Amino acid sequence: MREPFSSPAGRPHGEHSEPGPRIAIFGAGAIGCWVGGRLAAGGARVTLIGRPRVLDELSNGLTVSDLDGDRYTVRVPTTSDHGAVRDADIVLVTVKSAQTAGAGVALAKVLPKETTVVSLQNGVRNVDVLREKGITARAGMVPWNVVRRLPGAYHRGSSGVLMIEHHARDGAWYGALAAAGIAFQTRNDMVAVQWAKLVLNLNNAVNALSGLPLREELSLRGYRKVLAAAQREAIELLAQKGQYIARLTPLPARFVPRVLDLPDSVFRIVARPMIAIDPHARSSMWDDLEARRATEIEYLQGEIVTLAEALGVPAKAAVNRALVKLVRAAETGGRRSFTADDLCAATGVPATATPPAAT
Repeated sequence: MREPFSSPAGRPHGEHSEPGPRIAIFGAGAIGCWVGGRLAAGGARVTLIGRPRVLDELSNGLTVSDLDGDRYTVRVPTTSDHGAVRDADIVLVTVKSAQTAGAGVALAKVLPKETTVVSLQNGVRNVDVLREKGITARAGMVPWNVVRRLPGAYHRGSSGVLMIEHHARDGAWYGALAAAGIAFQTRNDMVAVQWAKLVLNLNNAVNALSGLPLREELSLRGYRKVLAAAQREAIELLAQKGQYIARLTPLPARFVPRVLDLPDSVFRIVARPMIAIDPHARSSMWDDLEARRATEIEYLQGEIVTLAEALGVPAKAAVNRALVKLVRAAETGGRRSFTADDLCAATGVPATATPPAAT
C-alpha cells in the first residue's frame, strides 16, 4: 500500500501551463460524471461517453459538488460513439457490472494496446472480464457515494480515498488526479481492496430497501443489524476461502459488524469517525430502483451467494440470499420501503438478538 496523493491545494488549480491528458469516461453515469467533472476542472481534456438520456442533460454544463463544499461547473464534450476512446491517453470504465463484457468488446475494437484503462466499478470480477476481452485493464476502487441532485448536477455525499492499481506507466493518470484534487492511493493488493469494498457495499441493498437516505438508514439499529448479518456471512465465507480483506475503515472488517450491532446511542458516538455522510447521500442501488433500472445485486449480495455455493455451504449466505430476492422483487415493482423491523423479519435477522462476539 502507498500513501494518499492529492494536489497541494486539495482542489483543482484552475490554471494550467499545458494541456492535461486526454481522458475518456466510458459509461457516463453518476460516478463517471462526477469523476469526469473533477478531472476536467483540474485541467484534463475529458470526453464523456454514455447514453443520450444522461448526456442530453449536460448541454448547459456539468456541475460537480461534494460534502466539503467544493463546487465546479465545466463544459465537456459528450458522445454516444464508442470510437471516441480511440485518441484517449486514459480510459476510465464506469459502466454497470452487467455491461462490462459489452464494454470490453467495444473497447477492444478501437483501443490501442498501450492505452491506460482503469475500471472504477463495483464488484470483484470486472477487471478480469475486461482482460478476457483483450483489454489491458487495471483495477480501481471508488469509495464515495455520488447522487444526481438535478439534471447535469452530481454530488459526492461521502468521504474516502480513491484506490487504484499501481503501475509504473501511469504517471499521467496520477498527475490528472492530483491536479483535480482527488486524493488517491496506489495499491498492490487490489483484489483484497475490492473484496473489502464489496463487504461495505452490502449496505447498498439495505439502503435501497429502506427507502431512506444513507445517514438516516444507518442511524436505525434494525437496518444495521441486517447489514451486520450480511457482512458476517461474507467475512466468514471469505475466511473459509482464504481471501484476505483489506482494511478500508479505522476498524478491521471483522469488527465492523460488531459496531453496527451497537445500540443507536452508542453507535452514534463510536461510528462518528468511521465515515462522513451528508443528508443527500443514498446508495446507487436506490438510484437504480428509483430510475427503474436493473441493479447490481448479482455483483454484490449475489457474489456472496455464489461464493457460499462454490464452497459447498449455501446455507451460510441465507441473509444475502434473502436480500437478493427482495431486490429482484423491487426491480419488478415489488416493495421498496421496508421498516427496519420488517426488513429484519424478511431476511430472518432477529431484531433484538444479542450481538455475537467478534472473531
